[in-house]
Order: sequence, then C-alpha cells, then structure tokens
Amino acid sequence: MAMFNVKNICESSRARLKESIAKMELFLNHHSLSQLNVEKDPAMDEFYRSYLQDTRHLLVFCEVSYEKLGVVLRRPTFNTDFAEKALYEVFHSCVSSFFYPKNECYSEDGRYAYTGQDAIRFRKKPCREARDLIIELSKIFEELREELAYYETDYVTQRRLQGEKI
Repeated sequence: MAMFNVKNICESSRARLKESIAKMELFLNHHSLSQLNVEKDPAMDEFYRSYLQDTRHLLVFCEVSYEKLGVVLRRPTFNTDFAEKALYEVFHSCVSSFFYPKNECYSEDGRYAYTGQDAIRFRKKPCREARDLIIELSKIFEELREELAYYETDYVTQRRLQGEKI
C-alpha cells in the first residue's frame, strides 16, 4: 500500500475512533445499571451488566488504538510499517470487538445489511438509549470495517510471505 494512502487511512480511522469514544464516554458517564434497568428485572440486570462490560472493553480498545494512531501520525517521518501494524490492531481489537462482543448482547444479522434496515439484533430488548448507542456505533464500525478490510487477512498474508511475525 502506498504511504500516502496508509496515512490517509490512519487519519480517517483515528477520526472515527474519536467519534466512537465520545459516544461511548457520554453514554457510560450518564447511565448506570440501576438507571438502565428501571423495572428491576433480573434477566435485564444480567443483560445490562454484560452490555456495560462490553461497552467499557470496547472503549478501552478504541482509546488505545486512538493513541497509537496519534503516535503514528505525530512521528517526524511517517513509518508505513508501524502505521500498518497499528491499523491491523484497530481492525482486530476495535472492529472485531464491536461486531463480536464477548457477552453477545447483540449481534450483526447479515441478512439485513443490504436492506437499509439496522443489521444489529439484540438478545433482549434494551432501553432506547442503549439501543441507539449500538446503532450509532454500528455505522462508524461498518465504515472502519470497510476501510480496514485489507488488514483483516491480506496484511497478515503479505507479512507471512515476507517472513515476518505478526
């Protein structure tokens, strides 16, 4: 990949991460377990615990990647190898964590991906704010996934052919 293109991808990925971080921080700073589960339903209590845990983990992954991309972009000389490794980590830590959350409170249903409907399906029906956060984030992470698709498999294949360890 050309250096110019890699740098542009680093910049746009960092901007998308910044947007997702802001949305997650706003939500997490204003919503507690008791506020989300107003009905005090034990099944929903477990659901929201898992939801909050996955959101906090995703936030940390995004913050780490955001900082790493900042380092990549602030270096006096742009290092394409370092940048590509950082983009690979964005894909495998942030994008993968969003689309495959550990607690599986939601999942992506590919049958809806091309219909204009939301492709995210929740295990239980969350409150509007919790639902809206994931739907808003899904748009950001879909863009990241498309932009970073090369780093899902082609990047690893290229590095292995060059005899490098990932």
